[in-house]
Amino acid sequence: MTATLTEQLKTTSTAIPVASAEAAAALPALLIERVSKSFVVGRARKPVDAITDVSMRLERGDVHGILGANGSGKSTLIRLISGLLTLDSGRVEVFGHDIERDEMAVKRLINRVSVDAAFFKKLSPMENLLFAARLYGLDSRIARRDTVAILERLGVSEKRLGRPVEQMSRGMQQKVAIARALLTSPVLLLLDEPTTGLDPRSKREVQEFVLQMREQHDTTVLLTTHDMDEADRLCDRIALIADGQIIAQDTPDGLKRLVAPDGNVSLEDVFMHLTGHGLEDEPTNGRVLIANVT
Repeated sequence: MTATLTEQLKTTSTAIPVASAEAAAALPALLIERVSKSFVVGRARKPVDAITDVSMRLERGDVHGILGANGSGKSTLIRLISGLLTLDSGRVEVFGHDIERDEMAVKRLINRVSVDAAFFKKLSPMENLLFAARLYGLDSRIARRDTVAILERLGVSEKRLGRPVEQMSRGMQQKVAIARALLTSPVLLLLDEPTTGLDPRSKREVQEFVLQMREQHDTTVLLTTHDMDEADRLCDRIALIADGQIIAQDTPDGLKRLVAPDGNVSLEDVFMHLTGHGLEDEPTNGRVLIANVT
C-alpha cells in the first residue's frame, strides 16, 4: 500500500491567513501562556485546580507530546485548546488567532481525536465522515474519495465502510475517529490518547500516518499518550505534567539526560523518576516542581 496523501490533504489547509509568508514563519503554531483552569465539584467545596500556570510553545511541524498520569490534567489542557472548556486565566493562540476572540478562525485550523470518540452509531463510517465533511463545507465527492483513501491507509478496507459503526471493534472505531479528524486537513491536530485500544499493528499504522501528515502536509501535532515508546518515536519535544503543572519540557533525549547523564534510560524511567508515581496513579495534589527545561 502506498503511503501517499490525497491532493486535498496536501493542499487544503496549509495556507494560514496572516499578512505575509515571513509573518507566518514567525508565528508559533500553538502558544499557551500561563493557562489555569479549576472546577467546583460539589456544593460548599473549594475549587479543584486541574491546570495551573501552564505555558507551552509549538512551532509549525512539531510533534509535541504530553505525558502524565491519570488525572494529571492532560485531557483538560486539550479541551481548553480545542474550545470545549473556557479558560480561567491565561491565553491560547493558534497561528496568532486567540481561541476566544477568533473562535471560528481557530476551529477551521484544528481538529481533535479523543480516546472516547463519539459517533452516530447506527450510521456507517462513510455516513459519519460525510456528515462531518458537510459541517466543514467540504465537497462531498472529494470527501468520499478521501474517506476511502485515509481509512485504507489506516488499515480499514472499503468493504467495511457501509457497516454501522456499532458493529465495529473499539480499535476500528478509533481509526474512524482519526480519519474523521484527518479528513478536514487540520493544520493543528490534537490527539488525546489516539492509539488506546488499538492492536500493535493498527497502532503502528496510526503512528506512521501521523508522521506522514507532518512530513507531507506540515501538520503540527499535540499528542497525549500513556505509551512511552510511542512518545519516544513520534515526538520532537515532550512535556511532563503532574498535578496540573508542567514539571519538565525538552526533547526525549534531553529528558533522559535529566535522569542519567549518558541518556541511557527509558522514557518510562524518566517519568517515574520525575513524577514520583505511575501512569495509573491518581493525582496527589502535591506540587513537586522538579525541572522545567526549555
